[in-house]
Amino acid sequence: MKTITRIVILSIFLISAVPGAWAGISENKKVEEAIEVLREIHAIPERDIPPALLKYSYGIAVIPGLLKVGFILGGQYGTGVLCIRGQGGQWSNPVFVRLIGGSLGWQIGAQSTDIVLVFKSRRSVDAISAGTFTLGADASVAAGPVGRQASAGTDIRLSAEIYSYSRSRGLFAGVSIEGASLEMDYAAIADFYNNPQIGARDVFENATLPTPRVASELRSLLNEMAR
Repeated sequence: MKTITRIVILSIFLISAVPGAWAGISENKKVEEAIEVLREIHAIPERDIPPALLKYSYGIAVIPGLLKVGFILGGQYGTGVLCIRGQGGQWSNPVFVRLIGGSLGWQIGAQSTDIVLVFKSRRSVDAISAGTFTLGADASVAAGPVGRQASAGTDIRLSAEIYSYSRSRGLFAGVSIEGASLEMDYAAIADFYNNPQIGARDVFENATLPTPRVASELRSLLNEMAR
């Protein structure tokens, strides 16, 4: 069933009214888009991700411009970046991920939404690295708390392993996003680091890895947001 759903969703985008919309977008551009999403969220204190949540999290994924398309069968697809907190609490260089999910219902139209996922533990990130990971099935997901001054301590102690947010038309809020699959985009990782043999763990564990400038910009921003 999962395979059929993925085929249907990908087919929707291949025949949609925006053919080739994803083609030609470089990995550098994707990192820049993720930076822009986080900067705009961080600029509004009352709608920011609580620093306490980021400070005690293990990883964060940003999927800019997740495209939702609906016509009887609904689907969503997007690509983005994933970083983890390494030794000393510093954020790693990014790896690239794909988010694919679908829903049933009588619906029509298209919508672009930015998605942010905050991972509390290493277990979820390791599962993504090992293969396709389903939000809500392989790990519990909850709408994330918002507000720089919010007391996130209670929320952080809840049982959810992943906190999810969405931003659409300027509105940023916690959102439930269950049933979508998250997987590594190894081709994009290889292209970004100009190394066909590189894997996600190679990126996470090698702090001295040569990277494009945008990678250090993303790391610096995440470090600032977690203060």
